[in-house]
Amino acid sequence: MRKFLHKKGVELSLKVYFVTALSFMALGLFSSLIIGLIIRTAGQQIPYLEFLVPMGQLAMDFMGPAIGVAVAYGLKAPRLVLFPAVVIGAAGAALGGPAGAFIATLFSTEIGKLVSKETRLDIIITPFVTIAAGYAVATTIGPVIASGIDYFGVLIMWAVDRQPFVMGILVAMLMGLALTAPISSAAIAFMLGLEGIAAGAATVGCAAQMIGFATSSYRENGISGFVALGIGTSMLQVGNIVRNPAILIPPTVAGMILAPFATIVFKMVNNPAGAGMGTSGFVGQIMTFTEMGFSWEVFFPVLLLHFIGPAVISLFLSEVLRKAGLIKFGDMKIEQ
Repeated sequence: MRKFLHKKGVELSLKVYFVTALSFMALGLFSSLIIGLIIRTAGQQIPYLEFLVPMGQLAMDFMGPAIGVAVAYGLKAPRLVLFPAVVIGAAGAALGGPAGAFIATLFSTEIGKLVSKETRLDIIITPFVTIAAGYAVATTIGPVIASGIDYFGVLIMWAVDRQPFVMGILVAMLMGLALTAPISSAAIAFMLGLEGIAAGAATVGCAAQMIGFATSSYRENGISGFVALGIGTSMLQVGNIVRNPAILIPPTVAGMILAPFATIVFKMVNNPAGAGMGTSGFVGQIMTFTEMGFSWEVFFPVLLLHFIGPAVISLFLSEVLRKAGLIKFGDMKIEQ
């Protein structure tokens, strides 16, 4: 059985399913829902660009198929499994939201790979089995799991609303760590449906990781590394974190320190599209303005909590750790 699964490219691995697949789900989300929301927002806010509204809405409407193709591609699906993933993603999203699309595609892709090229009627059998398996999951398991995830997301938001100080710190810390880890904080935010103050705290935690690493590693990585980490992804530091976990302390602590200012002082809110993105492509900031309006009263806390605060706190803490010998020059060097 192991030889057969290996031959078919099926790896029964938590890393494959909850790291690789989730990361590709995030790419599907960004290529449809998130970029579509940005385009639609631009059309709604900028004069004479109203034609962008239907364009953005169309991209948002194709979230399910985009997730389906992205996850199947990430799992190295053969062609006759990859293409039906469009249908599975759409069915999963319609019946169970983003989580439904992810789960249905995950199951159907692995099942489709098992039957791929096993019969002379491969062009019929493989897509049929893939679609049938995906639809069965989408109509049964998908909605149940999606409801459970939604409930958990509501519970998190309820807890943050009741205890904005403690829970805001916890959400910022966990979502920030998820953003830097080789999993997708964006996918988690969407599956949990994070919004409101909880999403605002998550944005601060994620921004702290990106700007924090970009600032504290500037001497090693220069301006190109600053841009790659600051508006790209702090995930570039994963290998360095494994070698020296101490480098994770400054940006994580920065997010935890700033989270109460977001939840209690400025009452920052966001939506699922921005909650898990931090400063990546400035999506977190764009979505904050979308939710709170474009004004100086919003611009100032965004600048303070998403950029200045993480930079100052992370730089200070990293210098303390360098002087203590816990961080050495080169520990945060990234490959460019």
